[in-house]
Amino acid sequence: MPLGPLGTNCYVIGDKEQGEAFIIDPATTEVLEALKKHNVKPKAVLLTHGHGDHIGGVQGIVDAAKEEQSPLILQVSAGARKYAKHIYLVKLVEAALEDSNLPIALHLDHGDSFEICKDCVDGGFTSVMIDASHHDFDENVKITKQVVEYAHAHGVVVEAELGRLAGVEDDVNVSDADARFTDPEQAAEFVHLTGVDSLAIAIGTSHGAYKFKGNPYLDFDRLKKVGELLPNFPIVLHGASSVLPEFVAKCNEFGGNIPGAQGVPEEMLRKAAQMAVCKINIDTDLRLAMTASVREYLAQNPSEFDPRKYLGPARDAIKGMVAHKIKNVLGSSNKL
Repeated sequence: MPLGPLGTNCYVIGDKEQGEAFIIDPATTEVLEALKKHNVKPKAVLLTHGHGDHIGGVQGIVDAAKEEQSPLILQVSAGARKYAKHIYLVKLVEAALEDSNLPIALHLDHGDSFEICKDCVDGGFTSVMIDASHHDFDENVKITKQVVEYAHAHGVVVEAELGRLAGVEDDVNVSDADARFTDPEQAAEFVHLTGVDSLAIAIGTSHGAYKFKGNPYLDFDRLKKVGELLPNFPIVLHGASSVLPEFVAKCNEFGGNIPGAQGVPEEMLRKAAQMAVCKINIDTDLRLAMTASVREYLAQNPSEFDPRKYLGPARDAIKGMVAHKIKNVLGSSNKL
């Protein structure tokens, strides 16, 4: 099965009004049958999972999706490509396709230059993100349009970003002072000028485990306006982990030091999915699940040094987290 495309060639399965829909690859027989079964409409909604830069992460994610019968977008950052090497990542996902028979897209997250996006297009990715949001509007348009033209010529779809999220994730590091919300009018103009397939916007989320200093807040009025100006266009929400307190507590109980971590409440994510948001990025939650499991095992088994002994439970923790997101947040169980 080839890696599945993401973006304007995708379709909704499930009920968008209930936030129960997700991106699938229409190129496979299984998905085409699902389209008929669920009487779907064009455009796409929802699902992305990170942590695809090592075998345990990929296995945990894919095993959960296979068990829940849900499609996947496996997304890797520029930092993950440096850590694991491009060819290893592609082969891991090819193995996941063969093992699971699921519709899976392979997506580059936060590519910051034309060159890295081109490398991923040429190297087998089916979707890339060009993040030129650190440039001014005109330069962002110029770089994004260049990526769009190259990617589309090779059958690959493109996500871009307008506005800037605060926080730290791999090579992305934006201070609170440099963060800015997306202007809805500018977002509509940006999409028109670039021909991009989906757009990440800033409405209050942030990267990492420390998303809010006070009460959680997302600017739903801003999101509503974007949806009105760009009807049926896929909007992306980055920095959308919920940083579940029980996993933070477990990390801290077994030697961690991440006090005050706070994420986006899951009910807010469901509300966003019922509006214009069609792709939700989840990574920190998976990192916390894995790290909490490793810390707990090593603390309780101090004489153990076989990595399989602690990475096995960590893989299971990732699987459990992904299954929870699929069932209780994304609503994509049993939709194939």
